[in-house]
Amino acid sequence: MSTPHNAANPGDFAKTVLMPGDPLRSQFIAETFLESARLVNNVRGVQGYTGTYKGVPVSVMASGMGMPSMGIYAYELYSVYGVENIIRIGSAGAISPKLHLRDVIAAQGACTNSNFAHQYGLPGQLAPIADFTLLETAVSAAREAGVNMPVGSVLSSDTFYDASNTTMKWAELGVLAVEMEAAGLYMTAAKLGKRALAICSISDSIVTGEALSAADRQTTFTAMMRIALETAVKMEDK
Repeated sequence: MSTPHNAANPGDFAKTVLMPGDPLRSQFIAETFLESARLVNNVRGVQGYTGTYKGVPVSVMASGMGMPSMGIYAYELYSVYGVENIIRIGSAGAISPKLHLRDVIAAQGACTNSNFAHQYGLPGQLAPIADFTLLETAVSAAREAGVNMPVGSVLSSDTFYDASNTTMKWAELGVLAVEMEAAGLYMTAAKLGKRALAICSISDSIVTGEALSAADRQTTFTAMMRIALETAVKMEDK
């Protein structure tokens, strides 16, 4: 049952998996929010935990950085371990002037400069989007928590250090922020008939130049984490 990247046993993962990029954020979530959390995977140090939140089984495992890494872990979780829902909980850089550090956004769609979809042999361009039920549930959870969570498109970029200096052009078309995994997750979920959603906290702003430290990114995005956890609870019977 194990894969080249995951040593978990059958049944080790819950129906819903929260996926931060950072393994240390995965550990923080498990230790801070989950009851009876146990480590179910640590291949390559990509920590995966399963515990309960409000009595509901929930897993959290890191995805690493970029669409290739997300594509590997999401594919294995969906196709080998029977996971139904993956909620990416990551950081993003704001390209909208309306966003500020630590704001939480939900990615209804994920534009991309990646060639990830080439593998599907499509005669056109795929529009990677979130699962509506997951998105609707997360928006409801955010409202109940009193968190203003803008919903819109993000740019999933293959490059963190973008030599083209064209990222802000996406803002002219209403794209909220740039990150590196959502489009790959959405395409993988679509191919396998599963559900996916990306919720991101703003860690830096390309507009203003402000940025949070690595430590802040690891431990202070608790509003996003709570929204994802509440969403997992609400999705248990859906």
